Amino acid sequence: MLYPGAHAVAAHRVSHWLWGKGAKFPARAFSQFARFATGIEIHPGAQIGKRLFIDHGAGVVIGETAEIGDDVTLYHGVTLGGVSLEKTKRHPTVGDGVIIGAGAKVLGPVTIGEGSRVGANSVLLRSVPPDSVVVGVPGQLIESRGPQAEIADKPETKPALTDPVGAALVSLMARVDKLEGQADPKAVAGPPRLYEVGVWDSDDFSI
Repeated sequence: MLYPGAHAVAAHRVSHWLWGKGAKFPARAFSQFARFATGIEIHPGAQIGKRLFIDHGAGVVIGETAEIGDDVTLYHGVTLGGVSLEKTKRHPTVGDGVIIGAGAKVLGPVTIGEGSRVGANSVLLRSVPPDSVVVGVPGQLIESRGPQAEIADKPETKPALTDPVGAALVSLMARVDKLEGQADPKAVAGPPRLYEVGVWDSDDFSI
């Protein structure tokens, strides 16, 4: 009775029915009222399966051509958005049993396989197979136990989690060491060392 997610989904059932009957303006008007009342924006054209659970709900946005399966859970701040204005399939397809963490953004006509998990604040721009775990910006597939698991788990095909800030620091420190070596040939210059524990160590400081 008091969950805004339940109210938003119930309102969407009505607006989606109106949308399907060609009553586009009443459908949009009703969905906008639901948005005002719940803080959840669901386009009346979106297709939603059974038992969608939107927890907390604040800031959830579901686009026009989004398709959501059964038993899906969305946390607050989730966006199922598009990356173009073309009148085609431009929003995500979410399989049965998927859980999408708070603040995650799934953009474009990508498919999230059933049973997958998308970590909080991830930005997913490509399709992932069933039973996957995705984290990061951009979203990286870190685990898959679905039909494509053998491909996803191969070292040469499984994407690595990258740290762009750390890579930039290592590059800059290596450049400084090189320049110092040119200025003082007697100085022993060498590239900074990156330890597995996440500490960058040089001759005169550590981060």
